[in-house]
Parts: sequence; structure tokens; C-alpha cells
Amino acid sequence: MPQPHRPTRPARPPQPQRARRGGGPARRRGDRPRWGVRLAAGLAVVVLGSGAVGHAVMTGLDTGIERVDPFKDMKNRPQAGHGLNFLLVGTDGRDKITPEDKREYRLGGAPCHCTDTVMLVHLSADRERASVVSLPRDSYAELPAHRDDSSGKEHGPHPVKLNAAYAEGGPQLTVRTVENMTRVKIDHYLEVDFTSFMKTVDAMGGVEICTAKALHDDNTGLSLLPGTHRLSGGQALQYVRSRHVDGAADLGRMQRQQRFVAALIKQATGGGVLLNPVKFKEVSSTLLGSVRADRGFGSEQMLALGQALRDFTPSSSEFASVPIGNPSYPVKGIGSTVKWDGPKAGKLFEALRLDRPLVPAAPGRPARRPQQQPAVPVDVPPQQIRVQVENGTRIDGLGGRVDQALRATGFDTTRAPGNGASRDVKRTVITYDPRWDRSARTVSTALPGSELRAVPGRGRTVLVIAGADYRKVVPVRAEDPQQGQFGVVTGDQVVCGT
Repeated sequence: MPQPHRPTRPARPPQPQRARRGGGPARRRGDRPRWGVRLAAGLAVVVLGSGAVGHAVMTGLDTGIERVDPFKDMKNRPQAGHGLNFLLVGTDGRDKITPEDKREYRLGGAPCHCTDTVMLVHLSADRERASVVSLPRDSYAELPAHRDDSSGKEHGPHPVKLNAAYAEGGPQLTVRTVENMTRVKIDHYLEVDFTSFMKTVDAMGGVEICTAKALHDDNTGLSLLPGTHRLSGGQALQYVRSRHVDGAADLGRMQRQQRFVAALIKQATGGGVLLNPVKFKEVSSTLLGSVRADRGFGSEQMLALGQALRDFTPSSSEFASVPIGNPSYPVKGIGSTVKWDGPKAGKLFEALRLDRPLVPAAPGRPARRPQQQPAVPVDVPPQQIRVQVENGTRIDGLGGRVDQALRATGFDTTRAPGNGASRDVKRTVITYDPRWDRSARTVSTALPGSELRAVPGRGRTVLVIAGADYRKVVPVRAEDPQQGQFGVVTGDQVVCGT
């Protein structure tokens, strides 16, 4: 029988003041912080979205950016393509963390001074699409010949894990390595630490995410039940760092990071940030205060891109991870690395260079259908779940309407709704056998606000007793990380439905 879920803290509505940040238990010795760049495409919207609020608001905001020169003396770079490419990296730097916050977030230990996650973001030339590609931190990489920044020692080419490029040669070696691996020319470099991440999420009033299954990670303190949650900065940090919630480890963590980025875009473009000059300046100044960027990235670039991104939405974004050939490729002296699938990865990066969508529109259909509510991802496909519906009210035909709506969403209903033992049910009840608890959670996701009741021995058929609170069935779909040629999903597929 499955273990009972630990309770999660209730979601909080957005607050203009600093939201409370929750910490996690102490990390085990040697367990490095695994948070990475979680703002990714959100940076392209929040930082660059100034066109929606005007030039006056942006004046002076870029003066707080720490500058780096990742392109210094670089030769034999890839040919520039169409659109704009950002390399977004996250480091585990903690110099600006107070002792109190270190204790609260259990951030003791020495940082590795490496990039935990790397994301390549392509903004299309027509500014109507953003493609976000996650590069696994443990990707097998070959560093080009370089000079050590600290000692001045010359190093020849040698294999490493991708996140070690920053430790050996900082931003410049990181850019050189990524360009060599992808043959995509990087136009701008942005680097964020987790201090900026937490403070920015809090400045936005938290970010709403949804999960189809319970997420628990003792290493980070993450504890979320299935459903929708508004995460504060500290809770969001737990969400994007966790890698021990399932067997997918880092690959599952990257999918959660992409889901968080899509949710961030949704909130930023929904009017709460971009159309509110005070909120926008608060969020931007908070973020830019701990961002490192190339010298060519400033107010002019922010304004130009912001103007183009005013109508940017989650459906305009697409998320992919580099196709993997061998997730445990052994390298002497380094250990297990992630080896890319060369031919498939080559096609992925070729699409970026040629400014092509990673998710082509189906023949005869429009590329986007924003009028339809996005399906919420669930753990079990609805087609595999047998459902019996009963009317728990005196509303004529309610059982039939619920049965039909569930069947239209994909559930295997009996098509024979009946009347419940009680006709005064206020809240819809889902009765299920504990052995099929994952199926019951999928049904619960489709019926927001419903109550789950475990009944041992009930069998595989889930019973739905429709209550007076019933309004609609929310579309659901099974999570599938290998969609399309490159495992691509669009942003509106990974955010919560409305």
C-alpha cells in the first residue's frame, strides 16, 4: 500500500512584500547544490520585457549588472544564423548569502564554482517564438585548448563534464565549449545565481506551478501534493533543485525546470509584471542586481527585445532537452557522463541555426490554438482508467453530463451513470482502491476540488460521485518526455490549465 503523503504548506496569494521562503533539511556531505538557471526564458521576458512599460522605467536599470567578456579573443566561431541566441547559465555562488539564509536553506559547504545547468535560448528573427534547449550538466564535452584564468597555465584539449568548463575557464571557456558542441553562435551571455532567483520569484509574488503526482525530496525538503501551488522563492528553489523525487534524476529535474520557466513566462506576460511599471522595475532591479552579462547586453537591447516580446505567451515557447545516446557513458578519470545522440542533436541545433520551429504545425492545422485550454499533465493516461459515474445530487442528468465529459477527455467510462446512495452530495467524491491511487489522482486532476476517498478492495474501477460543486472536466494528458523529434513540448503544454 502506498505511503501516506506528508502535508504541504498551503499556497499563498501573491503579496507585494517579500514572500516567506521555506528552507530544506541539511544536504548530505558532497551533495552539491543543484539549482541551475531556472529563469531561462523568463529572463527573456522579465528582463527584456521593458517595451511594455516604457523607456523611462528602464533608465539606469542596467547599471547594476556585473559585466564579463565571454567573447574576448574568440576565433573560428560558428557562422551567425537568424534570430538571437542567449546562453543562460547558473552557478552555485553564495557570497551574497547571509549566514541566516545559509542556515535557513541548509546551504553550508563549499561551492563547486561550476555551472549546474546550462540553457540555450533562441529567440526567432520575427520575435514570435522562443526555443529553450536544456544541456545536461553531466554532458560529455571536450574542452578546447585554453589558459587557466587563475594560474596562467596552458591546457590542451581534454574531456570533461560540461559543468566543469566554467570551473576551468569561466564564462569564456563555457561559451567556447557550447559553441563547439552545438555549432550555434552565442550572441549574449547571462549568468544568474540562486540569490537572484529566490529574490526575483518573491518580487513577482511567487509563481504558480502544478504537479500531477506528489513530489517529495528529503535532500531539498520539497513536499508537494498533486495539484496547483503558488511557490515562494524558497519553495521554488526546492522545486527546481530536487532530483530525488523519481528515477529520472537530472533528466526529470530538467523537465521540472522547464515547467517552472513556462509558468514564469505565463505570469510575467499575464499583465502582473510587464504592464505594471512599479512591479516591473522592482522585479528587474532585483534580478539585475545579481546578474552577470556580456558588455553588449544593456538597456537598448532590453528595450528592443521587450518591444518584440509584448505579446509573448507560453504557447510561443518550446522546450527541449538534447537527445541522449548514452546516459551513462564512462570516461576514465571523470566517471559516468551523458553522451548526446550525435545525429539527432545535430538536427536539433541545425533547426536553431536556421531559425526553424522545433515543433512544426500539423498539416492543415494552425500552429497554435490558444482558445483551447491546455491539457494538464498527469501520471496515468486517462485511457487506462475505468470510471463509473453516479449522480449524488437531485440535478437531473448530472451523472450523464459528467460521464460524457470524462469520456470526451479520454477516460474509459462505463457509459452507464447511475444515482448515488445519497442525493445531497455537496462536493464531488472520488472513491478508489488504494492499489490504484495513481489512477485516482489522475481523475482528481480532471475534477478540480474533488475529494479523494480510499476504499480497500474496491478494485480497479474508480467511482465518481458527482456533487453540487461540479462545473467542468479539465483536459488531462499523460506526461511524455519524448514528444516529437526532439522531445519538444510547447510552453502551454507544461503550465497549469486555467
